Amino acid sequence: MNTILKKYADLLVHYCVEIKSGEKLYIRSTTLAEPLVREVYRSAIRAGAHVEVDMDFEGKNRIFLTEGQEHQLKRVSPMYKEAMETFDGYIYIRAPFNLREGANNPKDKSGIRSKAMAPISKRYFERTATKELKRNLCEYPTHAGAQNAGMSLEEYQEFIFGACNLFLDDPKQAWLNRRKDQQKIVDLLNNRDKVQYKGEGIDVTFSTKGRTWINSDGQTNMPSGEVYTSPVEDSVNGVVHFSFPAVYMGHEVEGVTLWIKDGYVEKWEAKRGQEFMDRILKADGARRFGEAAIGTNYNINRFTKNILFDEKIGGTIHMALGQSYLQTGGKNQSSIHWDMIGNMVNGGQIFADDEMIYEDGKFLF
Repeated sequence: MNTILKKYADLLVHYCVEIKSGEKLYIRSTTLAEPLVREVYRSAIRAGAHVEVDMDFEGKNRIFLTEGQEHQLKRVSPMYKEAMETFDGYIYIRAPFNLREGANNPKDKSGIRSKAMAPISKRYFERTATKELKRNLCEYPTHAGAQNAGMSLEEYQEFIFGACNLFLDDPKQAWLNRRKDQQKIVDLLNNRDKVQYKGEGIDVTFSTKGRTWINSDGQTNMPSGEVYTSPVEDSVNGVVHFSFPAVYMGHEVEGVTLWIKDGYVEKWEAKRGQEFMDRILKADGARRFGEAAIGTNYNINRFTKNILFDEKIGGTIHMALGQSYLQTGGKNQSSIHWDMIGNMVNGGQIFADDEMIYEDGKFLF
């Protein structure tokens, strides 16, 4: 385990955020991830970085949102604000105690908090879009994550570390190879204007004219393995069924189907979780798409109810309602970014400018 964590830390520091001497790095996690945080801290200090660490304890956010008064909910941590506005690197290591902790947080207080954090979130998106802030989101295996995925902790550890290529002698080179392979995909897509996803319950088209497809190669997410863009906001048309459960804010919504006209979700349906979905889609910008993507990581071959991994599953597509990515040229703004995943393995097809480039979960080139 110590060897794996050292490899993980070095990958995060030297490949994912490429920290240099004199740069400022902000590390955020929970106390459960202390073994990995320690190694990331060690690696970054050896690199000459100035490092700040923010560690949450069990129940912290729940206590804040249930007990906090309005003036407290409106206050933004000066350290967090400083990090998002001026730091060079940000590593967020997810290590949950309880993935359902926030499911019943007071809606009114959550709204106050979300509004207070909005300017910082906006600045975060702006700086990460230009890589002025080099950020990485990753996972440390905990019992909560393992239970959610239907695995033992040992199985979950092997799943996470394997997905990150940490069992290989040179994880960094493995991610450089993936970058090279995916670049062929984005080069093709960036020379096309119209994309169509077709599959079981899926027939949706959108324009990417003037937008950029991004090669997600493990630098902003670890693990990664996807190509993504933000569709032209009013160009999405058709119907899309998401065969995997759509997990968001501790809720699972199953059997989601969306009907879209001129970029706007006119009708939606869920076999389970309809009430939650109805509430989320009331948010500003939540009924337009901020992302369209294709999962390319065939080492991630099972659904774990963890979007960091699930959206990368090889042989899937996903689309996200809400906030666009500025680096793709997207313009939709929302407090929501809800990824939903569809299976493309059994007969799924992708067309680019009416040419079929993908079938049965694989690219044809």
